[in-house]
Formats: sequence, structure tokens, C-alpha cells
Amino acid sequence: MTMFFDRRLRTRPVRLDGFPPALAGDIAYRRFCQPKFSSRRRPDHAVLVERARFHLRNARWVRVPTTQGCVQAYVFEPDAGVPDRGGVLIAHGWTSEASFMAVFAEQLRRAGFRVVAFDQPGHGKSGRERASLIDCSRALLDVVRTLGPLRFAVAHSMGGLAVLLVGEGAPPLPGGHSFERYVLVSSPNRFSTVTGEFAEELGLGRVARRAYERHLERIAHRSIASFTAANLLSAVNRPALVIHARDDLEVTFDNAEEIAAACPQAELRAFDGLGHRNILFAPPVIRAALSYLTDG
Repeated sequence: MTMFFDRRLRTRPVRLDGFPPALAGDIAYRRFCQPKFSSRRRPDHAVLVERARFHLRNARWVRVPTTQGCVQAYVFEPDAGVPDRGGVLIAHGWTSEASFMAVFAEQLRRAGFRVVAFDQPGHGKSGRERASLIDCSRALLDVVRTLGPLRFAVAHSMGGLAVLLVGEGAPPLPGGHSFERYVLVSSPNRFSTVTGEFAEELGLGRVARRAYERHLERIAHRSIASFTAANLLSAVNRPALVIHARDDLEVTFDNAEEIAAACPQAELRAFDGLGHRNILFAPPVIRAALSYLTDG
């Protein structure tokens, strides 16, 4: 039966409102941990990836063994003759890959930063078909320990939660890494919003949704209600630049406002007309991040 449902999950979104709640919750959890089959992935993803990987040409490709299997990392060394500004870890979002942040990495490299990006488990050229946010955080920590030292973190979307989990260093992670500053681009705040939207997409009722979320709470060692970027950033107690587009339809602007309002060490920069993805290629956004890290 499990194999039957897995095959269905690979081909199209499955409405689960007709399933027993416990079974629906199990299926929803497995579906949630398959980023390559997410409905958030654009139909032209393969075409966009082919274009984006061109920007990895200046990077050194490194396979990094982690507790979540080998992941593909990309190291951008700074230009010779520019001041050494330290290392930056770049974390992409769910269903994405490092190549979509390569323009960001290239500009950081030219400014004197040593940049490390990687494809998270279940994404890009890294192994595995299934991965959770916690799996991505564990792999991120291993990448930092292998390819560091890394002073700063720049993250997009769900990558923001991953780097903050590593910054916090609490269970279920086996430790952490204290980044000096964070740049959070289009990051969600409440994980419950993410899980709620997914539950609605699959037609989960109240009981089935709780069954699905309990799986996530078990692996995250925290309640869904307390799982927020604001709580993590407060625990990290480090400065952060929160960048968000007011017209972001995937992660709405109020997420950034909530993070900034709850964290005195967070600075909010709002941009118009860039949405959730084009924000990664916008020169004003990259300049804002560069300025923030350089001043730091």
C-alpha cells in the first residue's frame, strides 16, 4: 500500500480528504518531505536550472559527505587583490538549488567574500529523494564544519529557517554554528503557516492535519506553534537584515514584519515588484546585503 501511494504522490497532487485521518497524516508527511514533487516548483524548473547553472562556472565544485549523504557544494573564492572579508554560507529555499543564488554568490565573491553554497539534501545535484527541513539543517551544519570558517549566512525562503536552526544549535541538531550576521531574504516566519497551506492543498481535516504535524514536531523537537523564525533569531541573538518584497505571493510580506517586530536586532528592508524569486537577481537587493555584511 505504501508503494502505491508513493507512486501516486510522484505523479500529481493527491487530495486526502477521503482517507482515514491517521493515514492521511502519514501520507501528507511523506509528501511534504519530497521537495522535487512540490506544487511550488515551477513547470519550467528544468529550463531555469539549466540557465542558472551557468553562473556556477567560477565556483569550485566539491562533494561533501554529511550525515544526510553526500551533498554538492560550490566554493567561490574572492578575487585577488581585494580585502578579505571572511566567509559566507548561502542557503537556498525549498524546491530550489544553489544555482539560483549564484548571482548573489558571484557579487559577494567580487567584493572579497569567500562564499560557500550547496544543494541541500533532496535538491539539485545532492542525493536523496526525500528530505525534511531538519535534514537540510544537519547537512548545512556539516558543510559549515567541512568548508568553513564562515562568518555570515545569506538565506532565501525556507533556507532562512535552516540557517537559524544551525545558529541556535539546539536538539535535534548535534551542535550549531554561531554566524555573526544573517541576511534573510523572503523568509517565512511561522512554520505553522507553511504546514497549514500544505494541509489545505491536500484537503486535510483538523485531525489529519494534527497527525501530519505531529510527525514534523517529533523530528524538530519543538511544537509547530513555537517554530518561528522570530523565536529562532531571538535565541541566536545576532543581527539580521530581513529583506522582503511587498508583492511576494508565496511568502507574504507580513512574515518579514513579524520577524522585525519581534527581534530588535533585525533590520527590515522592503522592496517592490520583485516577488519571491526575482528578488534573488535584483541589483538593489544584492547591494543592500553587501553593504550590510561589509559594514558588519
